[in-house]
Amino acid sequence: MHYMRLSIVALIAISTLTGLATSCPAARTGSSSSSDHTSNLAFLSVRSGVSPVLQPRDRRYRLFPSDEIAIAFPLTPEFDQDVTIEPDGYASLTGAGDVRLAGLTTEQAVAAVKAAYAGVLHEPIVTVELKNFNKPFFVVTGQVNHPGKYDLRGATSATEAIAIAGGMTAAAKTSQALLFHRVDDAQYEITRINLKRIFSGREREDAELQPGDMLYVPKNVVSKIERFIPSSGFGAYYQLQP
Repeated sequence: MHYMRLSIVALIAISTLTGLATSCPAARTGSSSSSDHTSNLAFLSVRSGVSPVLQPRDRRYRLFPSDEIAIAFPLTPEFDQDVTIEPDGYASLTGAGDVRLAGLTTEQAVAAVKAAYAGVLHEPIVTVELKNFNKPFFVVTGQVNHPGKYDLRGATSATEAIAIAGGMTAAAKTSQALLFHRVDDAQYEITRINLKRIFSGREREDAELQPGDMLYVPKNVVSKIERFIPSSGFGAYYQLQP
């Protein structure tokens, strides 16, 4: 039953994410970029009750669909080319076909390009330069004061994202926030985050958001049922707490 309830909450949040991604053309900080989102999700991976995996704080930028890069071959300049990473994460390389570059750092992209040209060039020297990129963003929705889409400016933790979104409402269930991370075009990884433990200092480290992530804060039980409780007479015996 626990997994069923969590799956229902996850599906509601996925619907919210899809709506925000398609209906919000710009971030609240002024970004006009948007990301391609697939509405039909083939699979949801739910990690319930697992603490967020510790992440390195100074991660390098990873290539994203629609990024533009310049690939140079100093010893064979006839292969120099500017390419745009397509929505499926692949880039078409002259004479080497398609290679997946989305999700890689520029250093990893160099290795991928070298591997793609292994049958064409002997131990080529390759450089990859990022020319243009979409501004990364994250989404905060659910029981926060200002839900929406925000620019991701540097390392941002889950609690910092909550603060950027104006903090949580009194109806928030702080122990069961959900962090959605797109694994590929058809799948999200969903991690439950206990914000209550983080705010109280009982959690070792906060979860760090990645570009395109969504943080969903659900309602607590009391806020779901309070509309069915009589407004008079009942409060003399019970005091509801969020």
